[in-house]
Amino acid sequence: MKLVLSEPRFFKDSIGIISEMVTEAKFKANKDGLELVAMDQANVAMIVFKLLASCFSEYKVEKQEIIAINLASLKQILRRAKSDDILSLETTDDSKLMITMKSNTIRSFSIPTLEIDDKEQRVPELQFQYSLMLPSSMLVDAIDDVSVVGESVTFLGDAKEMLIKAEGDMSKALIEIKPNEVVIISAKGTDKCKSKYSLEYLKKMATGGKLAEQAHVQFSSDYPLKIDYKVTDRLMMSFILAPRVDND
Repeated sequence: MKLVLSEPRFFKDSIGIISEMVTEAKFKANKDGLELVAMDQANVAMIVFKLLASCFSEYKVEKQEIIAINLASLKQILRRAKSDDILSLETTDDSKLMITMKSNTIRSFSIPTLEIDDKEQRVPELQFQYSLMLPSSMLVDAIDDVSVVGESVTFLGDAKEMLIKAEGDMSKALIEIKPNEVVIISAKGTDKCKSKYSLEYLKKMATGGKLAEQAHVQFSSDYPLKIDYKVTDRLMMSFILAPRVDND
């Protein structure tokens, strides 16, 4: 396997985001691209990632390969990649991943691949009642705003608006998002959809805005949340987050 990227930020930024939730991961390289499906250690959140073959300036995969990597080690190496580098990834016969960065100099790194015995993760088939398409920056701001007062957030939406609410011991925060030229809301039925989620996870998921200008948020009442980021002909990254259930 040999993969060459002339825009290393797509891989570098993606690994930075994924490594905040997963420590070790298995990548699958096939004719379509480099894929990852992983759960966080607490089994609360899932990441689905695909770096499309069309994102690479050179993409050689003779047969499907599975590469398990420590993401913290990979992230540390990718921090050395500059925007004008040509980044190449290559597997070796001695079970290592070679990472080469070429610009005015040629810098090479190698990290061992891992043996991970965990079963293959399956992406659940989910049906959502509520859909919100909005600028990624708007989602980041909303999550940061409600993080000031609470540890969980309630999403409450109908066709007219989306409310993002959080409460602390003494404080409250409310963000109102209404449809306009940059916000598209789609709701099935007339009832409001309402569900609560962990802000700790949402803050990490919102960093997907580094990759794409638009975020697609989908949820239903007391149901998992899904956030999609897409860059045409480059990549797709999705997060699925379990709802937070009150014990009272």
